[in-house]
Amino acid sequence: MAKKDLKTCLKNYLFTGILVTAPLTITLYIIWILVDYIDTFVGRFLPQAYNPQTYFSFPIPFLGVIVLLVLLILIGMLTIHVLGARLPSLGKKLIAHIPVVSGLYAALHKIFETLLGTGKESAYRTPVLIEYPRKGLWTIAFITGPVCHEVQTTQKDPLVSVFVPTTPNPTSGFFLFIPKKDTIPLDLNVEDAFKMILSTGIVGPNEKHHKAPSKK
Repeated sequence: MAKKDLKTCLKNYLFTGILVTAPLTITLYIIWILVDYIDTFVGRFLPQAYNPQTYFSFPIPFLGVIVLLVLLILIGMLTIHVLGARLPSLGKKLIAHIPVVSGLYAALHKIFETLLGTGKESAYRTPVLIEYPRKGLWTIAFITGPVCHEVQTTQKDPLVSVFVPTTPNPTSGFFLFIPKKDTIPLDLNVEDAFKMILSTGIVGPNEKHHKAPSKK
């Protein structure tokens, strides 16, 4: 009996140890891969005379990340305070004359503007519940924006554009036009909704952010 209890305890300790260390280890590993890639990529473009690694016998971690951040900040500062809207407008005019590329640039510009919150709309700002892929089955979706006039005129009911992310990889999914009346707004923020999707429902909303129903 004692051996069985010991075996059970050791098993519980092992699973608990995995549960505690695995997510942290995987997260740090992914971050390290990204940092190493950026450091290597940016390091290729640094002149040897200005590259600190030329003077050290060991690689300097995060050097590429720091250089990239500084460069992006300088470009943003230069654009806002010196060049204003002239440089972006000139770039848009040049790209507008290139077939295919102009459409790709416009789409990417809109996506980044929306994701970074610099535009009028914010991506994935409204988690909703919809019946998908068939009636009786429900899934979380995100309203991503209004529907273009050409699509809306084909339907009587007002439509909305929604993105249905796949589990556990929310970077892929399905883009749908759905009647607004068929969406149920959820009392969830975007972060909590993505947590549920990533964890396949194992991790629920942070309860402290939600009010408990009042007892009558």
